[in-house]
Amino acid sequence: MALDTGTAGDRDALAKLGEEHVDHRFKGLPPDAYGLTVTELAGQRRNLFTGGFTTPVLALSAERLEHNLRLMETYSARHGLAFAPHGKTSMAPQLFQRQIEHGAWGITLAVPHQVRVARAFGVQRVFLANELVDAAALRWISSELDADPDFRFVCYVDSVRGVELMDAALTGAGASRPVDVVVELAAGEGARTGVRTEARCAAVADAVAGARTLRLAGVAGYEGEVPDADTEKVRAWLRRLVALAVDFDGAGRFDGLEEIVVSAGGSAWFDAVADVFAEVPDLSLPVLKLLRSGAYVSHDDGHYRELTPFNRVPEEGALEPAFRLWSQVVSRPSPGQAFTNAGKRDAAYDLHLPFAQVVRPADGGPERPATGIEVTGLSDQHAWLRTTEEADLEVGDWLGAGLSHPCTSFDKWQLIPVAEADGTVVDYIRTFF
Repeated sequence: MALDTGTAGDRDALAKLGEEHVDHRFKGLPPDAYGLTVTELAGQRRNLFTGGFTTPVLALSAERLEHNLRLMETYSARHGLAFAPHGKTSMAPQLFQRQIEHGAWGITLAVPHQVRVARAFGVQRVFLANELVDAAALRWISSELDADPDFRFVCYVDSVRGVELMDAALTGAGASRPVDVVVELAAGEGARTGVRTEARCAAVADAVAGARTLRLAGVAGYEGEVPDADTEKVRAWLRRLVALAVDFDGAGRFDGLEEIVVSAGGSAWFDAVADVFAEVPDLSLPVLKLLRSGAYVSHDDGHYRELTPFNRVPEEGALEPAFRLWSQVVSRPSPGQAFTNAGKRDAAYDLHLPFAQVVRPADGGPERPATGIEVTGLSDQHAWLRTTEEADLEVGDWLGAGLSHPCTSFDKWQLIPVAEADGTVVDYIRTFF
């Protein structure tokens, strides 16, 4: 299903991305493409390595991106899950569209700015995985809901105080449609946000029931914050979440709804979510079992490659890292050391350093494995390389590196080439951070 808010302006927003002109805002793109529109540049199908792109340049694999989209679509369908991938990973409306075309229920976001981006590009269903107490943002959400009866918005509540602030802001805005909220169950003591006990969850739910501008739609949380997480602890927390939904339903807290939302699911434990959500008993209403994993779309070569549930259940398939950062060797001061021209401004580094993978010789020779090359540090605009005797590396060579943690990779690049395996660039992904 395509993104559509029912207005021509919103439907055209994605197409208009292609009308942007290539200029100094977009690093890595060919200097001789200056002044072309993005659509015109994409139509030229330039080669990433011979078409004038400058280093450093980040690229997404066209084939791996499509593979990952299809894999999570079939996984969610196989396990009876609705899917609202976390869009804050990429903040790329073109990827939002592709995710929805691949069966996503909607898009998960974290802060009001991200919701505004999604709405500008026609996203009709938004799950905000955060408590929203900003009065200005609530006024805007209220106006969106009042203006568009097909817009579905759901957000967390995790405190009576938060409920009071939301109700006051929405009342002041003259809201005519209530905002759907889900009580966030914390992943345990010392975890991130959320209500710590079931008794407090009931108190928050009571506060929602007393607020004219809010409607209790279900329960939710994030199992990735379970302290010292392992399979047993994560499943135990998920069963608490399901039990909370059952208790709320038995108490009649969901009367008047069409469905009950039960939601969890980061990118590390979605197999546990699928298994436990399969145990949800029959309730008084249909249950929307909403998975929210987001990092899958590009996957990575570090953090999530190590933690992906597909490592635990390989028969379900395998995600493929879709990012590669290309930089150029600019200094080879000693046999044991080299530097390329990509640094903290270009590569994710909050969890792991980039992983040296392949070398493309400056003389145009064949690509080869980056044997004997290790990234040991990042300066603002340099990668520090340790090289052994096996490393065949010269100034001018291109180094292709895998990245860890896609959540901090997309935000460093405003326009990302999508390249096929032979280097042909077939599209450009625009990000909004």
